[in-house]
Amino acid sequence: MLKDFVINSNDKKIRTADFDPDDTDDISKKEAKDEILKLQERFCNLQEKLYASKKYALLIVLQGMDCSGKDGAVKNVLSGINPSGFYVTAFKQPTPEELSHDYLWRIHQKTPSLGEIVVFNRSYYEDVLVTRVHGQVDDKLARARFEEIRNFEKYLRGNNTIVLKFFLHISKEFQKEQLLERLEETDKNWKFSESDLKERALWDEYQACYSDMLSRCSTKHAPWYVVPSNHRWYRDYMILSVIVKTLEKLNLEYPTLEGNIQQLLNDVSTSS
Repeated sequence: MLKDFVINSNDKKIRTADFDPDDTDDISKKEAKDEILKLQERFCNLQEKLYASKKYALLIVLQGMDCSGKDGAVKNVLSGINPSGFYVTAFKQPTPEELSHDYLWRIHQKTPSLGEIVVFNRSYYEDVLVTRVHGQVDDKLARARFEEIRNFEKYLRGNNTIVLKFFLHISKEFQKEQLLERLEETDKNWKFSESDLKERALWDEYQACYSDMLSRCSTKHAPWYVVPSNHRWYRDYMILSVIVKTLEKLNLEYPTLEGNIQQLLNDVSTSS
């Protein structure tokens, strides 16, 4: 299943329109929910080993249009894991200090240390998406940044940081439904902003930039996964499946205790 949604580095031009945001791979909601419970248990065990061994770090990148469910994915997929060694960073508009540096300067400071899991809710890819759509970055500069980003991710992987990138793919009609829900339900009004409508008007431009991003920045060491996200339960199932499968490949183990165990037991037993 996963191979159908991962972008291979040898793929040619990718278009978001090539993927169906309603796709559930013939898995029922009940089957996915049951599997999610099993996957969460495995994930918790793997995270403990990751944190204890401190041999690898995991960086999870979430990108998608407004209403694609980045916050919900963090809440549902990562619930229950040990908060030690785990945090989420949401990249907002750069501060004056951040703008005085290169665009990756603020990013590198937030990457995970060995043993940690960090989620980027939006990421450095905003600098080839929003900036490009709004004309702050032209095509030539965007392509130069694509190469810089590929090199940055290769550098992270070379230093034992696993990079998993998920594009949460929704339809324009689904986004409309979500925006209406934010207006109609009082407890969701706070999520709505008039800027959402301005960005929605640029839907086609964003899809073109996302397509270019997927085509140029999916590599063997940092692949992009296109996650059909019109169905939230399938989104959660797919993201969790990829994370667990990736961590299992690392063959994580708890570190062994140095010294004579029996002697240490005796020392503890006889201590006052």
